[in-house]
Amino acid sequence: MTNPDVPEGSVVDIEAHTRNLRIVEAVLFMANEPVDQAVLAAKLPPDAAVEDLLAELSAHYQGRGFHLIRVAGKWAFRTAPDMAFALSEQAKEQRRLSRAAMETLAIIAYHQPVTRAEIEDLRGVSVSKGTLDVLLELGWIKMRGRRKVPGRPVTYGTTEAFLLHFGLDALTDLPGLDDMKAAGLLEQGSVGPALPRLPGDELTATEEPLDGPVEPDEAEDDSLSMKRDAAE
Repeated sequence: MTNPDVPEGSVVDIEAHTRNLRIVEAVLFMANEPVDQAVLAAKLPPDAAVEDLLAELSAHYQGRGFHLIRVAGKWAFRTAPDMAFALSEQAKEQRRLSRAAMETLAIIAYHQPVTRAEIEDLRGVSVSKGTLDVLLELGWIKMRGRRKVPGRPVTYGTTEAFLLHFGLDALTDLPGLDDMKAAGLLEQGSVGPALPRLPGDELTATEEPLDGPVEPDEAEDDSLSMKRDAAE
């Protein structure tokens, strides 16, 4: 959108467009975390087309050392994947997750909302409280609510921090859905369009609110309670 009082293609029009591009670029460069499009719009004149500006910047940085990408519904500059080697010496050593934690995270990501007992059924082995604690501490998962079944076990889901860390714009961008289904790791039809675009706080029809903070050992007790109910 352009100013109707300024002829399109005029020097003033071009200068205004260039200035708007620079504003968006500067805000994104200085941001410590991805920026919402509404935040960018607030920095620009009312007639500025934010989506067009972002698309132009994104195209401009293709093939450069870093890209402008959309993650978790927001915008951020990220190092180009093929340039990661150049920063390897400067990168901070990250905490290595155990295999159990990675498997648990994958199950939560693809099956959410899911309870601890359901995670254990899918993995075929028990899930220690420590495994869930690590993922909660990293901020990649959260306690969403409670399942509407006897025992009211806590349900888990991923967070915006999960999307940001793995460079995903939405849960529908999770890789390898078809391959995981073919391998029997996911039930056919259990993942796909039903996944929310972003991991929000909205509860599904099978969940109810947490109703207050969860005690440290309560999530573990929920798993045992649900299994006892199933056995009976």
